[in-house]
Amino acid sequence: MIGAVLALVAATALIVSAAGSAKSEQKAFLAGVVSDVGRFNDKGFNQLALEGCKSGAKKAGGTCRSNESRSTADYIPNLVKLQREGADISITVGFLLADGTATVAKKFPNSKFSIVDYSVDDAPFANKAGKVLFKNVVGLTFDTNENSYMIGCLSALMAKKEGSKTISAVGGIPLPTVNIFIAAYRAGAKKCVPGTKTLINFSQDFVDQAKCKELALDQIDRGSKVVFQVAGGCGLGALDAAKEEGVWGIGVDKDQSFLGAVKRVDRAVEGVILATDLGLYAGGTDFNFNLRNKGVAVGKISPKVPKAFITRMNAIGVQIVAGKIKPPKTL
Repeated sequence: MIGAVLALVAATALIVSAAGSAKSEQKAFLAGVVSDVGRFNDKGFNQLALEGCKSGAKKAGGTCRSNESRSTADYIPNLVKLQREGADISITVGFLLADGTATVAKKFPNSKFSIVDYSVDDAPFANKAGKVLFKNVVGLTFDTNENSYMIGCLSALMAKKEGSKTISAVGGIPLPTVNIFIAAYRAGAKKCVPGTKTLINFSQDFVDQAKCKELALDQIDRGSKVVFQVAGGCGLGALDAAKEEGVWGIGVDKDQSFLGAVKRVDRAVEGVILATDLGLYAGGTDFNFNLRNKGVAVGKISPKVPKAFITRMNAIGVQIVAGKIKPPKTL
């Protein structure tokens, strides 16, 4: 069912346009999005969610309202505000908002919610037996282990080209949605260049760029030729360190550098908004995004990267889609 919904959403712009006149006398569609503490200017995760909200709401003939969270204490008030304003769907950005989303979804059972990077099969949306408790929440999940495995392969090849078998990753808080990137990145590197060492450090922060920059500089001092940032806005500091030291930098979520592991949060958010507008909201389920449906991908690649390396990486991607390689999800 979910696959069918996602396929239908791909053609939604035309459908919504055709239905525009029939909706003219109805209340304008209102979508809302609540950021985590990384805020909407993180050049990644939150920014993509906001872009998806704006594009989805526009295609639905309505507007997007964004509530930025400056601290964790803002999560619930920001969500409640959207309910008071009559949001047709309220979207929360990330793992950190799970408890707040569940609290507000329980209080407003007739409202529709969606959470990015979290499954409704996990607590607090499901009990210990795995029974989904919330029929008014849709999870937007991503198989980021797939594209990260590919990026790990390419990173190891590039490091070897420069005479090294050391690469690294700077994570934010070691949450499952962060660890999945790094675990597959490490595994993909070993697949393509056996013996590759992956240095891993966590900043325990998604905002402070100085913390991530310091970690990345230390990794580079220890021999890393490629730095993978999985730390939101904080990770921009890691990319800055890579640029300063002349090594490769890899961004996540949004294209941030010449090697990127892209997670199409914008496409996912837009899709759930349009599905809601069409009456296809599937509460209590997940919309999953992967290599096959192009919900995750490899981003921009520098022209300095040998074509043979890109071919090798893409061959790995084909094997992943075919189920011949199953990238790990946990460290």
